Amino acid sequence: MKPLIVDALASGKGERLATRDVIGAGPRAVAGVLEARGLKPRVLPVETLLKGGGYPSGYDLLLISGMTSDLKAIQKAARMWRAHSDAPIILGGPAASEPERAMGRTGALAAILGEGEATLSQLMDAGLDPEAMEQIRGLAYARGDEITVNPLRPVQGRNVFEKYPASTRVIEDYPLHHAARVYVEVVRGCSNYNRARTGPLGGQCTRCDRCTEGGLTERYDCPMGIPPGCGYCSVPSLYGPPRTKPQHLIRREVEDLVRRGVHRVVLSAPGFLDYGRDLLVDPEPLTDPRSPEPNYEALESLFESLHAIGEVSDGSASIMIENIKASLVTERAAAILGRYLGGTPVSVGFETGCSDHSRLVGRPDTPAECHGAVRRLRRAGLKPYVYFIHGLPGQTEETVDRTVAAIRQAAGEGAERVILYRFTSLPWSAFQDCPSGPPAAKDRLSARIHEAARMANRARKEAAVGTRLRVVTAEPYDRDPSLTVAYPMKHGPVVLVEGAQGSAGDVMEVTVTSIASDRAVRGRPVDEPRRGPD
Repeated sequence: MKPLIVDALASGKGERLATRDVIGAGPRAVAGVLEARGLKPRVLPVETLLKGGGYPSGYDLLLISGMTSDLKAIQKAARMWRAHSDAPIILGGPAASEPERAMGRTGALAAILGEGEATLSQLMDAGLDPEAMEQIRGLAYARGDEITVNPLRPVQGRNVFEKYPASTRVIEDYPLHHAARVYVEVVRGCSNYNRARTGPLGGQCTRCDRCTEGGLTERYDCPMGIPPGCGYCSVPSLYGPPRTKPQHLIRREVEDLVRRGVHRVVLSAPGFLDYGRDLLVDPEPLTDPRSPEPNYEALESLFESLHAIGEVSDGSASIMIENIKASLVTERAAAILGRYLGGTPVSVGFETGCSDHSRLVGRPDTPAECHGAVRRLRRAGLKPYVYFIHGLPGQTEETVDRTVAAIRQAAGEGAERVILYRFTSLPWSAFQDCPSGPPAAKDRLSARIHEAARMANRARKEAAVGTRLRVVTAEPYDRDPSLTVAYPMKHGPVVLVEGAQGSAGDVMEVTVTSIASDRAVRGRPVDEPRRGPD
């Protein structure tokens, strides 16, 4: 068997815009399962496929990974496959959590729901035989015109990381791997087992407080059947409570990625400060987003191990993180992050600036705690990013007033960037039956939040003019080949570099000269480029 994996993550209709420099962990995890069976899969980014590259010959199994919002790109990829092959298609990633819809539009044989390693391995053991698929949990499969959805697989233990290590070999299949943010999974699952108390499902809440005051095992299930976590999120439902990947596996993966030319590594987790917290409560599930405090010893040990890698210690490769829960940003946690990640971004999710609204949607922390986290992180030398969502169920004039005020306050406290999302209804979440929010351009209340975020980000970019950034070059700018697209080593705005010499993958320092757009700045080199690791 010769499998091909199409990475459609964050591609929408087939082209990544805001996330062009992102390589997610999911497709490499899939490749790792196949490599454990002695196979040599290849990964094909969906943009490469749809921009005329077409499918390479000789492959007899197609696996497509994407999110719910990527269904159009997934459809296009499946249609192109069907034009030249009747070999089976398997779907994975969050898009598979709506199996009837996704499989119906793609003609896929099967879709893997939630954690995929053991399910995919069993599916391969079964020889993709529909007769045997009814015994495989976490799988939806087609038999004729009917689609059967099997029960979810129980949460996999930490040994899944050892049994199915993510592939590093396939990173070289990505043309931009030398400049992209490459995600390395370090925690799977989320500790927020609070429940939404508004919306079609949250409306059933009896206010028993079991999910906020009960014991760790007690919090796991809701007597009213409300899915765990923030109402707009499906991570706890699909992936369960946090499980930490062993440190030696993370070190080995990062070391090999850097050796293969990666410069920018993101330690991926729904909440990075959950890293090692599950070990403190084992064997109970970690279902409390606030207690115990972070596992400070595990965090220090991980960072020390990664910073001992030569390319990381000499600055030719960088380590970053992404999301953290404000409820876990203690002074000690902020100090540890600042010591090892100084100058890098770290994201704090507000989603709403209204404390009552925050509680109703199931958030693990309050807006006040989020503001405190921003201040602590800034003092520790990090660059806090803040997340907000417009169009959330329960959005009112009052919640918008408070959200706009929270955006302005966070900017004044040192938030480096405001990241704004539109509420999207996700299967397996408490708000799965709520309609997705309208675009900000079509809703007066959402437009106010959008404008507040735009103004805050514009002010930050203006303040960056004249500063220096260390960047890694990626490719010529498609709208003006005299400019080179580059990405900050420690993340930040896209930089369009004037007069850059050298090759893609060079590391250089630039001076920011002007604002190019809401997403980009222009810059000029201030030193000779330095070649990254080959």
